[in-house]
Amino acid sequence: MTPRYQSRSLSAGPSWIWPWSLSLLSVVMVVVSTIYLAGRSDWFGDWLELFSFRPRAIVDLLAASTNGESLWLLGGLFSALFLHVDWIHLLGNLAYFWAFGVSVEKAVGHFKFLLLFLILGGAANLYTAWHLYDAQQLPVIGASGGVSAIMGVYLGLFPRRRMGLWLPLGLYLQFARVPALLVIGSWFTLQLLYSAFGPPAHEVAWAAHLAGFAVGLLAAVLLRLLPGTLCLEYRDE
Repeated sequence: MTPRYQSRSLSAGPSWIWPWSLSLLSVVMVVVSTIYLAGRSDWFGDWLELFSFRPRAIVDLLAASTNGESLWLLGGLFSALFLHVDWIHLLGNLAYFWAFGVSVEKAVGHFKFLLLFLILGGAANLYTAWHLYDAQQLPVIGASGGVSAIMGVYLGLFPRRRMGLWLPLGLYLQFARVPALLVIGSWFTLQLLYSAFGPPAHEVAWAAHLAGFAVGLLAAVLLRLLPGTLCLEYRDE
Protein backbone atom coordinates (compact mmCIF):
# COMPACT_ATOMS: atom_id res chain seq x y z
CA MET A 1 0.00 0.00 0.00
CA THR A 2 1.11 3.58 -0.63
CA PRO A 3 2.00 5.38 2.60
CA ARG A 4 -0.50 8.07 3.55
CA TYR A 5 2.11 10.83 3.82
CA GLN A 6 3.24 10.06 0.26
CA SER A 7 -0.30 10.32 -1.08
CA ARG A 8 -0.83 13.72 0.58
CA SER A 9 2.44 14.97 -0.88
CA LEU A 10 1.46 13.98 -4.41
CA SER A 11 -1.98 15.60 -4.15
CA ALA A 12 -0.69 18.89 -2.81
CA GLY A 13 0.10 20.23 -6.27
CA PRO A 14 3.00 22.47 -7.34
CA SER A 15 4.00 25.31 -5.06
CA TRP A 16 4.44 27.69 -7.98
CA ILE A 17 2.73 28.11 -11.35
CA TRP A 18 4.01 30.74 -13.74
CA PRO A 19 1.26 33.33 -14.46
CA TRP A 20 1.24 33.01 -18.24
CA SER A 21 -1.91 35.06 -18.83
CA LEU A 22 -0.71 37.83 -16.54
CA SER A 23 2.60 37.86 -18.40
CA LEU A 24 0.94 37.92 -21.82
CA LEU A 25 -1.40 40.76 -20.91
CA SER A 26 1.48 42.75 -19.40
CA VAL A 27 3.64 42.30 -22.51
CA VAL A 28 0.81 43.49 -24.75
CA MET A 29 0.33 46.56 -22.52
CA VAL A 30 4.04 47.36 -22.66
CA VAL A 31 4.31 46.88 -26.44
CA VAL A 32 1.17 48.84 -27.31
CA SER A 33 1.94 51.68 -24.90
CA THR A 34 5.61 51.86 -25.94
CA ILE A 35 4.70 52.16 -29.60
CA TYR A 36 2.38 55.00 -28.68
CA LEU A 37 4.63 56.80 -26.20
CA ALA A 38 7.98 56.32 -27.94
CA GLY A 39 6.77 56.31 -31.54
CA ARG A 40 6.57 59.02 -34.12
CA SER A 41 4.33 61.95 -33.31
CA ASP A 42 2.32 61.56 -36.51
CA TRP A 43 1.19 58.12 -35.28
CA PHE A 44 -0.36 59.40 -32.07
CA GLY A 45 -3.78 60.27 -33.45
CA ASP A 46 -4.24 57.04 -35.41
CA TRP A 47 -2.91 54.85 -32.58
CA LEU A 48 -5.13 56.56 -30.03
CA GLU A 49 -8.16 56.26 -32.26
CA LEU A 50 -7.44 52.57 -32.84
CA PHE A 51 -7.24 51.55 -29.16
CA SER A 52 -9.41 54.04 -27.26
CA PHE A 53 -13.15 54.40 -26.84
CA ARG A 54 -15.29 57.52 -26.70
CA PRO A 55 -18.09 57.45 -24.10
CA ARG A 56 -20.76 59.19 -26.14
CA ALA A 57 -20.12 57.00 -29.18
CA ILE A 58 -20.44 53.81 -27.10
CA VAL A 59 -23.66 54.83 -25.35
CA ASP A 60 -25.24 56.11 -28.56
CA LEU A 61 -24.27 52.90 -30.31
CA LEU A 62 -25.96 50.73 -27.68
CA ALA A 63 -29.05 52.92 -27.58
CA ALA A 64 -29.58 52.80 -31.33
CA SER A 65 -30.22 49.90 -33.68
CA THR A 66 -26.68 48.81 -34.52
CA ASN A 67 -25.27 47.23 -37.62
CA GLY A 68 -22.17 45.19 -38.31
CA GLU A 69 -20.14 48.17 -39.46
CA SER A 70 -20.64 50.08 -36.22
CA LEU A 71 -20.24 47.18 -33.78
CA TRP A 72 -16.46 47.37 -34.12
CA LEU A 73 -16.62 50.46 -31.91
CA LEU A 74 -17.45 48.20 -28.95
CA GLY A 75 -14.02 46.63 -29.32
CA GLY A 76 -12.61 49.86 -27.94
CA LEU A 77 -13.94 48.92 -24.50
CA PHE A 78 -11.39 46.08 -24.49
CA SER A 79 -8.53 47.47 -26.60
CA ALA A 80 -8.40 50.59 -24.38
CA LEU A 81 -7.16 48.34 -21.56
CA PHE A 82 -3.77 48.05 -23.27
CA LEU A 83 -2.92 51.69 -24.04
CA HIS A 84 -1.68 54.21 -21.45
CA VAL A 85 -1.32 57.96 -21.47
CA ASP A 86 2.22 58.05 -20.01
CA TRP A 87 4.92 55.85 -18.44
CA ILE A 88 3.77 56.49 -14.85
CA HIS A 89 0.26 55.42 -15.81
CA LEU A 90 1.62 52.21 -17.36
CA LEU A 91 4.06 51.32 -14.56
CA GLY A 92 1.50 52.06 -11.84
CA ASN A 93 -1.07 49.74 -13.40
CA LEU A 94 1.53 47.02 -13.93
CA ALA A 95 2.65 47.23 -10.29
CA TYR A 96 -0.89 46.68 -8.98
CA PHE A 97 -1.58 44.09 -11.68
CA TRP A 98 1.34 41.90 -10.59
CA ALA A 99 0.88 42.49 -6.86
CA PHE A 100 -2.61 40.97 -6.98
CA GLY A 101 -2.76 39.13 -10.28
CA VAL A 102 -0.31 36.31 -9.53
CA SER A 103 -2.44 34.87 -6.71
CA VAL A 104 -5.67 35.32 -8.66
CA GLU A 105 -4.29 33.48 -11.69
CA LYS A 106 -3.08 30.64 -9.46
CA ALA A 107 -6.57 30.31 -7.99
CA VAL A 108 -8.70 30.55 -11.15
CA GLY A 109 -6.33 29.26 -13.84
CA HIS A 110 -4.79 30.88 -16.88
CA PHE A 111 -7.80 31.00 -19.21
CA LYS A 112 -10.27 32.21 -16.59
CA PHE A 113 -7.82 34.92 -15.51
CA LEU A 114 -7.60 36.15 -19.10
CA LEU A 115 -11.39 36.23 -19.37
CA LEU A 116 -11.77 37.96 -16.00
CA PHE A 117 -9.43 40.78 -16.97
CA LEU A 118 -10.99 41.34 -20.40
CA ILE A 119 -14.68 40.89 -19.55
CA LEU A 120 -14.61 42.71 -16.21
CA GLY A 121 -12.33 45.43 -17.58
CA GLY A 122 -14.67 45.88 -20.53
CA ALA A 123 -17.65 46.05 -18.16
CA ALA A 124 -15.88 48.73 -16.09
CA ASN A 125 -15.20 50.73 -19.26
CA LEU A 126 -18.83 50.36 -20.31
CA TYR A 127 -19.93 51.86 -16.99
CA THR A 128 -17.37 54.62 -17.50
CA ALA A 129 -18.85 55.37 -20.93
CA TRP A 130 -22.29 55.78 -19.36
CA HIS A 131 -20.91 57.79 -16.42
CA LEU A 132 -18.97 60.21 -18.65
CA TYR A 133 -21.56 60.49 -21.41
CA ASP A 134 -22.37 64.16 -20.75
CA ALA A 135 -18.96 65.11 -19.34
CA GLN A 136 -16.58 64.80 -22.28
CA GLN A 137 -15.85 63.46 -25.74
CA LEU A 138 -12.16 62.79 -25.20
CA PRO A 139 -10.88 59.25 -25.84
CA VAL A 140 -10.56 57.02 -22.77
CA ILE A 141 -7.59 54.64 -22.36
CA GLY A 142 -5.89 52.63 -19.61
CA ALA A 143 -5.99 49.26 -17.85
CA SER A 144 -7.26 50.69 -14.56
CA GLY A 145 -10.73 49.14 -14.89
CA GLY A 146 -9.31 45.66 -15.51
CA VAL A 147 -6.64 45.97 -12.82
CA SER A 148 -9.21 47.20 -10.28
CA ALA A 149 -11.38 44.21 -11.18
CA ILE A 150 -8.51 41.82 -10.44
CA MET A 151 -8.04 43.57 -7.09
CA GLY A 152 -11.73 42.99 -6.35
CA VAL A 153 -11.40 39.32 -7.26
CA TYR A 154 -8.33 39.04 -5.03
CA LEU A 155 -10.13 40.46 -2.03
CA GLY A 156 -13.13 38.21 -2.64
CA LEU A 157 -10.95 35.09 -2.83
CA PHE A 158 -8.38 35.96 -0.15
CA PRO A 159 -10.13 38.21 2.40
CA ARG A 160 -7.89 37.05 5.27
CA ARG A 161 -4.55 37.00 3.49
CA ARG A 162 -1.64 39.20 4.51
CA MET A 163 0.60 40.96 2.01
CA GLY A 164 4.31 41.63 2.41
CA LEU A 165 5.13 45.33 2.13
CA TRP A 166 8.22 47.48 2.66
CA LEU A 167 7.17 50.37 4.90
CA PRO A 168 9.29 53.51 5.52
CA LEU A 169 10.26 53.88 9.17
CA GLY A 170 12.46 56.93 9.56
CA LEU A 171 15.55 56.46 7.38
CA TYR A 172 14.97 52.73 6.90
CA LEU A 173 12.54 50.41 5.16
CA GLN A 174 10.94 47.77 7.34
CA PHE A 175 9.30 44.66 5.88
CA ALA A 176 5.87 43.91 7.35
CA ARG A 177 2.95 41.65 6.56
CA VAL A 178 -0.21 43.74 6.34
CA PRO A 179 -3.78 42.41 5.92
CA ALA A 180 -4.86 42.60 2.29
CA LEU A 181 -8.21 43.97 3.49
CA LEU A 182 -6.41 46.98 4.96
CA VAL A 183 -4.29 47.56 1.83
CA ILE A 184 -7.18 47.29 -0.63
CA GLY A 185 -9.58 49.08 1.71
CA SER A 186 -7.20 52.05 1.90
CA TRP A 187 -6.88 52.06 -1.90
CA PHE A 188 -10.66 51.94 -2.33
CA THR A 189 -11.15 54.80 0.16
CA LEU A 190 -8.68 56.91 -1.83
CA GLN A 191 -10.60 56.19 -5.03
CA LEU A 192 -13.81 57.42 -3.40
CA LEU A 193 -12.09 60.57 -2.14
CA TYR A 194 -10.46 61.24 -5.51
CA SER A 195 -13.76 60.73 -7.32
CA ALA A 196 -15.36 63.33 -5.05
CA PHE A 197 -12.54 65.84 -4.52
CA GLY A 198 -9.71 64.88 -6.88
CA PRO A 199 -8.95 65.80 -10.51
CA PRO A 200 -12.00 66.06 -12.79
CA ALA A 201 -13.41 62.90 -14.33
CA HIS A 202 -12.26 63.96 -17.79
CA GLU A 203 -8.65 63.75 -16.57
CA VAL A 204 -8.86 60.47 -14.62
CA ALA A 205 -11.70 57.97 -15.12
CA TRP A 206 -12.35 57.27 -11.43
CA ALA A 207 -15.57 55.52 -12.39
CA ALA A 208 -13.56 52.75 -14.06
CA HIS A 209 -11.64 52.09 -10.83
CA LEU A 210 -14.76 51.84 -8.68
CA ALA A 211 -16.82 49.89 -11.21
CA GLY A 212 -13.98 47.47 -11.90
CA PHE A 213 -13.49 46.77 -8.21
CA ALA A 214 -17.24 46.20 -7.71
CA VAL A 215 -17.61 43.73 -10.59
CA GLY A 216 -14.42 41.98 -9.46
CA LEU A 217 -15.87 41.38 -5.99
CA LEU A 218 -19.08 40.09 -7.55
CA ALA A 219 -17.13 37.75 -9.82
CA ALA A 220 -15.23 36.37 -6.81
CA VAL A 221 -18.49 35.60 -5.01
CA LEU A 222 -19.79 33.74 -8.08
CA LEU A 223 -16.54 31.78 -8.41
CA ARG A 224 -16.81 30.68 -4.78
CA LEU A 225 -20.38 29.49 -5.35
CA LEU A 226 -19.63 27.50 -8.50
CA PRO A 227 -17.98 24.12 -7.80
CA GLY A 228 -14.78 23.27 -9.63
CA THR A 229 -13.94 26.84 -10.63
CA LEU A 230 -11.09 27.40 -8.14
CA CYS A 231 -7.85 25.60 -7.39
CA LEU A 232 -8.29 24.86 -3.68
CA GLU A 233 -4.57 24.53 -3.01
CA TYR A 234 -4.11 28.25 -3.61
CA ARG A 235 -7.08 29.72 -1.75
CA ASP A 236 -6.54 31.48 1.56
CA GLU A 237 -2.94 30.32 1.90
